[in-house]
Amino acid sequence: METSVVDVPERGRFEIRVGDRTVGLASYHIENGTMALPHTEVDPAVGGQGMGTALVAGVLSAARERGLHVLPYCSFVRHYIQQHPEDVDLVAEDDRGHFGLEPAAR
Repeated sequence: METSVVDVPERGRFEIRVGDRTVGLASYHIENGTMALPHTEVDPAVGGQGMGTALVAGVLSAARERGLHVLPYCSFVRHYIQQHPEDVDLVAEDDRGHFGLEPAAR
């Protein structure tokens, strides 16, 4: 089955789908060029299969494409960014300390 990450703006979330089945979501709110990411969840039936990681990667990719900064309020998103330092630049420099993130390597 094909996995896809889809923006569903009318619901304020990205969804990760396996075929036509939604197996996870990441809620968001965009204001003043910043995407706040307060919550992600994945169906426990597909836990441990990398769905959360794929979901967050898709969300951050979309934020980058749209020229948005992110506020990783969700601990899963924060952890992902910590594990992928190439994405730290998506968090505005002034906000990084608030989320316990190191400055991006230059």
